[in-house]
Amino acid sequence: MTDAQIGLAVATPIIIGFAILLYRMGVLQRGGTISAVLASVAIATILFLGQ
Repeated sequence: MTDAQIGLAVATPIIIGFAILLYRMGVLQRGGTISAVLASVAIATILFLGQ
């Protein structure tokens, strides 16, 4: 794994965790949280496979 792939593997769960935390705090609605998680996973997958 390259450094970029390791960075993606570390950053994506942090982004997902942050989105869930914001949802639990009441800052994000359910739809916004789901979109943030799906977008994060999609972007990470595309970038991970593109490396």
